[in-house]
Amino acid sequence: MISQKIKALVESPSSGVIRKMFEEGAILKAKYGEDKVFDFSIGNPDLDPPAKVVDAIAKVAASETHLCHGYMPNAGYPETRKAMAKKTSLEQGMEIPFENVVMEVGAAGALNATMRALLNDGDEVIVPCPYFTEYDHYIHNHGGEIVRVKTKEDFGLDPETIKAALNEKTAAVLINSPNNPTGRIYSDDEVMAVVNVLNEHGKKTGRYPYIICDEPYRAIVYGGKKVSAVFPKYDNAVVVTSFAKNLSLPGERIGYVAVNPNCKEAKDLVAAIIFTTRTLGYVNAPAFFQKVIAQSWDAECDYSLYEKRRNEICEVMDYAGLKYCVPEGAFYLFVKAPDKYGDDDMAFVNHLKKYNILCAPGSGFGGKGWFRIAYCCSESTILNSKEAFKKAVDEQ
Repeated sequence: MISQKIKALVESPSSGVIRKMFEEGAILKAKYGEDKVFDFSIGNPDLDPPAKVVDAIAKVAASETHLCHGYMPNAGYPETRKAMAKKTSLEQGMEIPFENVVMEVGAAGALNATMRALLNDGDEVIVPCPYFTEYDHYIHNHGGEIVRVKTKEDFGLDPETIKAALNEKTAAVLINSPNNPTGRIYSDDEVMAVVNVLNEHGKKTGRYPYIICDEPYRAIVYGGKKVSAVFPKYDNAVVVTSFAKNLSLPGERIGYVAVNPNCKEAKDLVAAIIFTTRTLGYVNAPAFFQKVIAQSWDAECDYSLYEKRRNEICEVMDYAGLKYCVPEGAFYLFVKAPDKYGDDDMAFVNHLKKYNILCAPGSGFGGKGWFRIAYCCSESTILNSKEAFKKAVDEQ
């Protein structure tokens, strides 16, 4: 008999709703034609990987070095870890030793390995809403409890709701900037306000919760915005990330964890993450793409097309009369369902299907009454959806 807990999760209406929409889109496209289906369901970047990545793939594939496909240390190849340490040092504005980097199976693998390393049974992880829907599972996988806290009206971090949620069981605060699903980038001031709250809590209780920064969209920003560097602000900080979004490599599952060298237990935490990477069954990040990324992580990328598409989908929403949060980064638009639907975003998402529009319901992200549009799709999909959205709103 399968696990009753897993069975209940699988059968839950909100379980895997994004993937279900994605799969439903394939069926609709086969039935009506790809040009008549407007699929905004999944964050599957459609920009091709940059030339430097493609060249590195060819070079690594041609290698016939003995044991080039064999095991390496569980933490990853030293040369790859050194490259990621250089990347993280540039982003954080401080020196990160390569020993503080562990290569992982995407950001999802990095988050699971980190949660497993940090959480005792019953520990809590505070997550500002809305948030990436899989966080629930990653936290529950390892005996933790997710504690959802409200953000401000503009979806900015609210230090007061985080402060109110803190207790002796709080192990971490998990933040995602640029945020999926809102595209919101948390400013230095917002992050510093959270740091102050955590420092105050730590002085009172002796336990300083970790800040876990989930940053796969760090490079995809608009209007000169910058993602805050957390390491110089707070010692107990961890960055988890991948190359799924910035280099358009989601299927290759390559990412890493970087632990702040100022953290007092950095050595122990790194050792724990290496251990959990092994025992969770990942063993190590894929050898092939560790070598590819070591040679191409700094490839030049042009994200202006995403910004153009953002502007175009915003124009479509304006035309349809829908309210939304203007994204500062990533490639998602978070849109308010019409007043008629109240908090029932699932009902509106189902209504949109009648017009061959596929979007993800906001309730799956902890954002009831909203829905998410992933605009990392063809420009024609965005432009051709204009009348369909308008009709869907007019005929509700």
